[in-house]
Amino acid sequence: MKRPVFRRRRSNQRLHKGIYLIPSLFTMANMFCGFLSVIESSRGHFESGRGHFEWAALLILFAIVADILDGRIARMTGATTSFGEAYDSLADVISFGIAPSLLAFQWGLWQVPRVGMAMAFLFLAAASIRLARFNTTAHDSHDFSGLPSPGAAGAVAMMVLLSPTPVLHPYFIPVVAVVVLSLALLMVSNLPYRSFKDLKMRRQWPAPTIFAIALIFSLITLDPRLLSVLAATYILSAPFGVLTRRLRGRKKPPQDPPPPGSADVIENPDR
Repeated sequence: MKRPVFRRRRSNQRLHKGIYLIPSLFTMANMFCGFLSVIESSRGHFESGRGHFEWAALLILFAIVADILDGRIARMTGATTSFGEAYDSLADVISFGIAPSLLAFQWGLWQVPRVGMAMAFLFLAAASIRLARFNTTAHDSHDFSGLPSPGAAGAVAMMVLLSPTPVLHPYFIPVVAVVVLSLALLMVSNLPYRSFKDLKMRRQWPAPTIFAIALIFSLITLDPRLLSVLAATYILSAPFGVLTRRLRGRKKPPQDPPPPGSADVIENPDR
């Protein structure tokens, strides 16, 4: 009678240990997509093919999906470990630091090598600082401090997908430089960005919610540029929210001072 119970416990322990492998596989997929994106960016510059830049941008988006699934699965299965967090950060440096910075340089900043390398390196440095700060601070809140590196990398990827042909017009190069620099500054800022960690995936959702998701997918199928609108909305949400709160604070009417003697009455109600 004891042997079946002992075998069942051993199988559960093996299954529990096997769960930790699943988030690591998604982390490795994230790193693999970033590695392929770097190769495609390099080939796109030397071979002058817009298809390589398209693939480089799409691979960054695939890496973002793998990174999201990595964290979700780790939290849902209780498989979060210090090794997994460190491994995920190393993969993120490749996929959301090196890959988008090289893509931005090879696609849009290659005509101004010195300025382009400076902007691309600032993006990489900001992404690494953002990831290091995330690992060394408590991140149990519902908001991120600063733009997450996947969001900044996705913005670069969506910018490339809007026009995969390498930038040739000299007047558009400053626009690319300003966008890359702005994303770097947002990553190292303290602006609060929604993390969506409080979104409960296990609870039951009404049927109209599923239809709304299907509607979004349909609109993306009709015009993939909708993803750029969604990315821009998320990136601008934090600066717009902070600006709105400050303007509301200035518009509040000044409060009248309390009447004389009111403090004494509150402190000594027996009088």
